[in-house]
Amino acid sequence: MSVKPAAWASGPLLGLDTETTGVDPTRERLVTAALVSRGRRAADGGRAQSVTTWLADPGVEIPAAAAAVHGITTERARAEGRAIEEVLTEVSDALVSAMGAGTPVVAFNASYDLTLLEAELARHGLATMRERLGRELGPILDPLVIDRAVDRFRRGKRRLGDMAAAYRVPVDEALHTAEVDVIATLDVLEAILAAHPEVAAIPAEELVAAQARYHRQWAESFNRWLARTSPGRPGAQTAWPLPDSPPA
Repeated sequence: MSVKPAAWASGPLLGLDTETTGVDPTRERLVTAALVSRGRRAADGGRAQSVTTWLADPGVEIPAAAAAVHGITTERARAEGRAIEEVLTEVSDALVSAMGAGTPVVAFNASYDLTLLEAELARHGLATMRERLGRELGPILDPLVIDRAVDRFRRGKRRLGDMAAAYRVPVDEALHTAEVDVIATLDVLEAILAAHPEVAAIPAEELVAAQARYHRQWAESFNRWLARTSPGRPGAQTAWPLPDSPPA
């Protein structure tokens, strides 16, 4: 039986990616951000696309390990980066505007990017996105969360490049630059929706709740596996897209 896609599936999308100083989204600092706006799908299947990028001076040293991933050193960020408060304001303005209009924000491992942005906004005395929306964040689409649910038993890693290969999505060799990662994320999402039309049929107002369930199911299963194989190792956060406790 055919499944009718929800309106959002052919409507505009706003892709997000950040590059930062490390791996803990509650403590790390924003270095670069990219937003890719894709318009409503045309009759030929194409979408108009625009890209906006930011380079910030995070106000702290960028560890060598982080710079090796995204290519931004402390010296470059200080010389070329804009004030972090300006970047955070502009990025969050765009995200709040999209969510307020019902446009899904698309991010790979969205919990990292959104937790980081909310923590950074609070750290710099700026209103968080939840405060400005007057509600929880959404709509959001996370290809990683969705893929874990719809293809649960596929072997192998699920990094962005791995998933692009699994869905036969060509990617630029410059992965780990924010704008390239966003475009790849949007392309992977489109491939998932084509392969699993039941996801495209979820109403926009149910997207966050559905993915929160997907993530919790995966996290609880993963944590059980960890308890058997690596006792004492910290488990996965079960809440999605933000931690149970707001970042300090």
